[in-house]
Amino acid sequence: MKRLLLLMLFLPLAVFGQSKDIYHPFTGTLVLSVGGGPTLGMTDYTDFNLDYMGMASLEYFFPTYSKSSLGIKAFGAYGYLKATDAALTPNEVRTDLLYYGGALVYNLSIGEVFFPQFSAGASILSFKPKTEGGVVLTRTPAYETTELNFNADFGFRILLTKNLTFNLIGGVFISPEDNLDNLLKGTDKDNILFGQAGLSFAFFGDTDEDGDGIPDSEDMCLGTPPGVKTDPFGCPYDEDKDGVYDYLDDCPGTPEGVKVDRAGCPADTDKDGVPDYLDICTNTPRNVRVDQYGCPVDTDEDGVPDYLDQCPSTLPGVTVDKNGCPLDTDGDGVFDVFDKCPNTPSGVQVDSTGCPIKKEQVIKEVQVPVPYEVTKEFVLSAGASFRSGSSELLPAAYADLDRLAAEMIADGKSTWLIEGHTDNVGKPEVNKRISLQRANAVLKYLTGKGIDAKRFTVRGMGHEFPVADNSTEEGRAQNRRVVIVRLN
Repeated sequence: MKRLLLLMLFLPLAVFGQSKDIYHPFTGTLVLSVGGGPTLGMTDYTDFNLDYMGMASLEYFFPTYSKSSLGIKAFGAYGYLKATDAALTPNEVRTDLLYYGGALVYNLSIGEVFFPQFSAGASILSFKPKTEGGVVLTRTPAYETTELNFNADFGFRILLTKNLTFNLIGGVFISPEDNLDNLLKGTDKDNILFGQAGLSFAFFGDTDEDGDGIPDSEDMCLGTPPGVKTDPFGCPYDEDKDGVYDYLDDCPGTPEGVKVDRAGCPADTDKDGVPDYLDICTNTPRNVRVDQYGCPVDTDEDGVPDYLDQCPSTLPGVTVDKNGCPLDTDGDGVFDVFDKCPNTPSGVQVDSTGCPIKKEQVIKEVQVPVPYEVTKEFVLSAGASFRSGSSELLPAAYADLDRLAAEMIADGKSTWLIEGHTDNVGKPEVNKRISLQRANAVLKYLTGKGIDAKRFTVRGMGHEFPVADNSTEEGRAQNRRVVIVRLN
């Protein structure tokens, strides 16, 4: 029995030392308990007899941050013990019992409402054995009615309300003497088993309303949502220190010091998808495509971003104007990079190389034979006639355009429509722009032959009027074209 007592005393201490990181509802509380239940003697009287006993206690549980709570208890109990045995004299004894003592208490939290409990300690027992008729048995010098007992119990509490619990326990009072049954020469020590059912009320205890494991009196962040992990101060963790708790942070791992929005993501003022702290160009217009540094894409690397570049396929190294087009210093319609006569006076007609046209040349070119059939529509393939991604005419187109120019010169009253077309690859606005640029390139070549520009209408049609299937490479090649149509 003493071994059982020692085990019940030290087992809670070992478990208590291993528990951690959770709020215990009994932390720092003073608990008043009352209860009652049966008693059963383990004496020299061998018959089974139940009696009853009432008990009251006052417990204090020390503050804790674990599932385990350790406390001390003072208690008092009053009741009766009945013993019968036909083989003994007297054959029936009933004694009143008065206990007062103390114990060490261990309480374990399992879930939010169930709390197993152990206690072990010592107490003083006063008793008065009586016979069946109620006669107090005579006391002798060898017989004492007050003695030291050891006590231990095990049970559980169930939380009914914030401060009220239902208790159910069973325990034992262990006596080192053999006085309880009034037998001076008994062979068994007198021990008492007991059970108790009752209620407990807790005073002055701290609470943890948000259930984060930190008592409200020490919680710097009351109202933390259930299940959110908190630091020792009761606040949700913010690992990247951006001011937005991890459970709300859509962008964990933000570098320290970076300004973030309410979702914990770095600010992106121009909404280009590159956060400000990485964005070299923080005022990019909406919907403009940017590179990894947040700057508008400049495909031809001419210093003019694509969304402003009217000539997005300028060759590397070519100097451009603010619109991204190659410079035309003398204003003759031929870019400087292709202009073999860059200082042509204003108003002078030039050829495709930017050099003034000689009268003899014009006359000679006018003498080109005119086809027997008048041209109604001519299609110039962009793939063979223009540099890829550019509006620059290739020499391969010159022969066809020279033939058309001769026909136009021969019939000076004819008017013409020049339409540029593309496939559907790329943005519509870009396709529209390059189709117009190619149509204008054809116009410039033809007017360079001495034909009045007023005889032409120029349009950039983009990809809106395909003549073949854009889902195939062959179809897309057919759709990239310049169409020259006779209007009268």
